[in-house]
Amino acid sequence: MGILPDQLNSYKKFLFFIFNHRNSAIFNANTDKELRDLAEDEGDESTTDYSGPEDLVEDLIEMGPTYIKLGQLLSTRPDLLPDHYLEALAELQDDVESISFEQVREMVEEDIGMRISKAFEYFEEEPMATASIGQVHKAKLTSGKEVAVKIRRPGVKKDFLEDLNTLKKVADLAVKHNKKARQYGFDNILEEFRHMLLKELDYTREAENLVTLGRNLKEFKHLFVPQPIADYSSSRVLTMEYVKGKKVTELSSLKMMETDFSPVVDELVKAYLKQIVFDGFAHADPHPGNIHLMEDNRIALMDLGMVARFSPTLQENILKLLIAIGEYHIDEVADIILDMSTIGEEVDIPAFRKDVARLVMDHQYREVKDMQTGQLIIQINRIAAESGIKIAVQLNILGKILLNMDKIIATLTPNFDFQKAISKNVESMMLQKVKKEIQPHNFFAKALETKRLMEQLPDRINKITKNLAENKFEIKVNALDEKRLTSDFQKVANRITLGLIIASMIIGASLLMRVSSTFSILGYPGLPMLLFLFAAIAGIVLVVTILLRDEDFRRK
Repeated sequence: MGILPDQLNSYKKFLFFIFNHRNSAIFNANTDKELRDLAEDEGDESTTDYSGPEDLVEDLIEMGPTYIKLGQLLSTRPDLLPDHYLEALAELQDDVESISFEQVREMVEEDIGMRISKAFEYFEEEPMATASIGQVHKAKLTSGKEVAVKIRRPGVKKDFLEDLNTLKKVADLAVKHNKKARQYGFDNILEEFRHMLLKELDYTREAENLVTLGRNLKEFKHLFVPQPIADYSSSRVLTMEYVKGKKVTELSSLKMMETDFSPVVDELVKAYLKQIVFDGFAHADPHPGNIHLMEDNRIALMDLGMVARFSPTLQENILKLLIAIGEYHIDEVADIILDMSTIGEEVDIPAFRKDVARLVMDHQYREVKDMQTGQLIIQINRIAAESGIKIAVQLNILGKILLNMDKIIATLTPNFDFQKAISKNVESMMLQKVKKEIQPHNFFAKALETKRLMEQLPDRINKITKNLAENKFEIKVNALDEKRLTSDFQKVANRITLGLIIASMIIGASLLMRVSSTFSILGYPGLPMLLFLFAAIAGIVLVVTILLRDEDFRRK
């Protein structure tokens, strides 16, 4: 019972949040039109309430770290929220009080197994940055190497799990009783959030992500991924190379005018496409705050707590999708999205194709500076969600990554043709994939499969020809359930027969009414009255049976 007050406080916070935003786009089931209007009438602010996103951000910050992280996840779900909400949530940053240096000292020394004064030449007591999960301190190893040390906040995992349990109960209730919640899979969204958050709490995983991404991008000379220092890292402490530079959004106008960033941006685009469609392992949160420009004009990719993984099948589909978008092949874009998604029973496929065609055609005639591939994919995802098509989560992440890339490119090189760069790099990657498929180890794998087929083929042919000769060859087709079909025909025949009997009894009773009889009921001949009553009761029973057992009547 000791945790009951904490549980009540969690529910109180969440209910207060729902009450505050009950009329906003988050819970409004009629946002479909608003979503389309935002894409078409971006300049018309008179009909759109833009106070909602700012209020939402403030409330999430006030509710605590778990809800801040939930807001950051929602910023990657364009199928759930309009653009101005996504933009506000993408900038959501948690400004929390720093933990004391004594706590930092205790955790670092406990995890690395030595005193800070022995492990580091200096360790700044004031943090460089603070966040809901942890904070970062600048330090220098005794070897002279400058590092950044990230420390997880004490007790943060326990707090997150309590809030997540509250959210799970609420999501389960919503999915059970609300059609919109089921349509958008709120329980699945929460499960995705829980999985992502628990990974982000483990700094060992982030260190592994840094190593993997650094290895995958080692060919790119203009890019830098800070590497972890293994001996000074644990699940609560992450020590990595220090990055000297500034956020892309903080560059001075003079720096922008003096430097040609085209080669850097071109390499950045190629690197992200390689991550997505070739490696299947991508930095999932490349917002401008996580992309730093170093003193030597290299770009550093920061914060790998959140990564996206793409299966080989998904990589091929994304590759085909990017090519189709680049060539403006409207039908292919719709086909690929449908192949990558789960389609419900009541989806209007022609309407979906029509909406996608309009969107892609509108994008085709925009000027280079206005062409946003990320925005296009997000809008396609949104149309799919509104149509009842459950798209792959990775497709949302792809749209978010490309949307962030649009922002970074617009900052560094406003006239850079992002769509052209994508098309050029995607074509080269397609050739690389083809070369990879015909490498010796892949060839030998296919050769082994062919060898097994050839070994088994004579025996299979012998069995087929033997069954043909003995007239035992059968082809089974799962088309109709014969037993059910026969049973249904029998039910129809029985109902028709019963109806004829009832009708004949009524006609017979009418004819017998003219025959005089000593046995009477209510002054009428008794036998015809009994036949008529029996026929009436049988008729009522037949009608009730049809109403209760017929599937069409039950649905109505």
